[in-house]
Parts: sequence; structure tokens; C-alpha cells
Amino acid sequence: MGKIRTNDEVVVLTGKDKGKRGIVSQRVSADYIVVEGVNVVKKATKPNPMTGATGGIVDKLMPIHVSNVALYNAASGKADRVAFKQVDGKKVRTYQSTGEAVKV
Repeated sequence: MGKIRTNDEVVVLTGKDKGKRGIVSQRVSADYIVVEGVNVVKKATKPNPMTGATGGIVDKLMPIHVSNVALYNAASGKADRVAFKQVDGKKVRTYQSTGEAVKV
């Protein structure tokens, strides 16, 4: 159970996209995630007539390390760290600053 999951809204803390917000679209590994609109690079692709793909320069979303993002807290309007608490025998993600549960 990770602190940041798919469909979470996150804020980038470091790097060229510092301050940007986005939705986590994919979890690449335990340490890397893909966030929509963040860490976009230009990539040159060759045309492939077998698949019908045209060549050229395309924008591609690259993974970002989870330590460089934090969960967005809509109540405070800022990035927030995540803690885990036991509620009715279940492990629940909560915001560290307020202690309220993270809405899924």
C-alpha cells in the first residue's frame, strides 16, 4: 500500500516542473509514477509502416520519482505529507497536518 496511488492529485516539489499539479495516471514501479502534464519530453520517432505510425517529434510523459511529489490537500490548498492510521481495524491514509482521511 503506497502513500501515493493512481488517480491522486499531487504537487511537484522539485525539478523543472516545480509547483505544477497533476493527476497520477500510472504507477511504473514502486518508486516511479507518471503524472499528467508533468515531466513531458520531446521524443523523435521513426515512421513504422507496419503499424501505420507516422514519424516526427512527439511529446511523451516520462516517470517521476515519488519523493519529488506530495499529495495535494484541497482543504488547505497546499501539498501535504501522508500518514497511516488504524480506523476500525483498517489502515487508512490521512493528511499529516490535519489528520483527516484522504478521500479516494
